[in-house]
Amino acid sequence: MTDTKPTDFRNGRADTQRSDIITSIDKVRGVLAGLKFGSITLTVHDARVVQIDVTEKTRLTS
Repeated sequence: MTDTKPTDFRNGRADTQRSDIITSIDKVRGVLAGLKFGSITLTVHDARVVQIDVTEKTRLTS
């Protein structure tokens, strides 16, 4: 008997990589919750988010 992981045939990746996607989405949601003005840049390598850059803007009123 061999252990086989279920595969998502649309992209050929195992379902375990789906948890990486869920983790990345949760982290982006957390950043968005604390960001009022700014931008978020995601760096993706081999279909995985490997870096999240956040640039926050501060609006000054006169």
